[in-house]
Amino acid sequence: MTLLISCDNFVEVDLPGSQLNGETVFEDATTANAAMAGVYTKLRDTGLLTGRSTGLSCRLGLYSDELDYYQANDPNYFYTNSLFSAESGIQDLWNQSYNVIYSSNAVIEGVSASKSLSQNDKNHLKGEALFVRTLIHFYLLNLYGEIPYVKTTDYVQNSKVHKMPVSEVYNQIVNDLSEAVLLLPEDYISSERVRPNKAATHALLARVYLFMGLWAEAANSASAVLNNPLYTWEPDLDKIFLKGSTTTIWQFIPDSNTANSAEGNLFIFNSGPPASVALNNNLMSSFESNDQRKTHWTRAITDGNLTWYHAYKYKLDSGAGISSEYSVVFRLAEQYLIRAEARARQGDLIGAKEDLNKIRNTAGLNDTNALTSAEITTAVLNERRFEFFTEFGHRFFDLKRTGILDTTLASKPGWSHDDALWPLPAQELQANPNLNPQNSGY
Repeated sequence: MTLLISCDNFVEVDLPGSQLNGETVFEDATTANAAMAGVYTKLRDTGLLTGRSTGLSCRLGLYSDELDYYQANDPNYFYTNSLFSAESGIQDLWNQSYNVIYSSNAVIEGVSASKSLSQNDKNHLKGEALFVRTLIHFYLLNLYGEIPYVKTTDYVQNSKVHKMPVSEVYNQIVNDLSEAVLLLPEDYISSERVRPNKAATHALLARVYLFMGLWAEAANSASAVLNNPLYTWEPDLDKIFLKGSTTTIWQFIPDSNTANSAEGNLFIFNSGPPASVALNNNLMSSFESNDQRKTHWTRAITDGNLTWYHAYKYKLDSGAGISSEYSVVFRLAEQYLIRAEARARQGDLIGAKEDLNKIRNTAGLNDTNALTSAEITTAVLNERRFEFFTEFGHRFFDLKRTGILDTTLASKPGWSHDDALWPLPAQELQANPNLNPQNSGY
């Protein structure tokens, strides 16, 4: 087994790029950490979580109702909801995701076999790799439905994997995250919160439990983060996405000390019409009149006749010359809204409203007037729309998990019920018939 070691800022080492034998890598803490840093580099630059146009923040924004597409001469099958099994974006996301999973498994196997690493190094590296492995499987599960849960680097075994039922994949995710919680430290092992810690794992567990409908577990996992003194609430909306935000749980560091988030480069434009994407007009018109997120997190651009809006959570692009914004993957607001929904569904209406109002008040809005469990749950889901727009597909996944995807997107040209799942890549089905059958509609 060989690993490509990346010199990146996820670890504070100056290691030249090189390809090293896997056994050698995991006998030294510096190179072992560099191997894990290489996994984060892949996450940041390619695949599901990249802030570029090929990541979920853009593609699911187009696929649902957050973004409109402006490149008329370059068809976008995500925007038109016309995906097909041979579409290159589908194949690329699948391949890149399982490549990250493979790399995570290589770290797990490497540190487990190491004879030289300290137990502390083994624990945090394995915990991080388990965290990443579960995170990617979680997204794949909610995009493609039944998928293989891959836990080895064995090529022969992986070439014959079978899809697993959704419930079994979730059980695997929970088992891996439960182990990661025990392995990862409370504190961050690197500066600027770019390597996940125990709280990041609790944050992901809270989301997983929410999707599973395990309300008590979701609330408890969210509370484990919200009660952690590492994190304090930030009332200034303009500081939420700065690299030093006290509400950030986990983020990607840019690829140089003068770069900023990929999201800033993607979403910001300074003249119209937009070169690529802009916020959907229906989203813009749906903000409450006093919602300061519309003021601070979106920006209007006009040519004198028409007006467009772009996401402005990240305010710096490649021309800034100073690194002030990182790509935030997990942040405190999600934990408040997870706990609010979980509490509402359990009947803790006072606690649910307190958590929901924390988000509303920060946005300059009055307390919710929702009263019943159903009303509060609906209010939380509505709040998530305006809190998490253009962040990793939250909107699409919320509509899907609550059963209102079809009714919400019914008026979108090209939408059909089968679009709730993406097609499995044709090339993968040909290479491994065990992945059949194809998802319905493709």
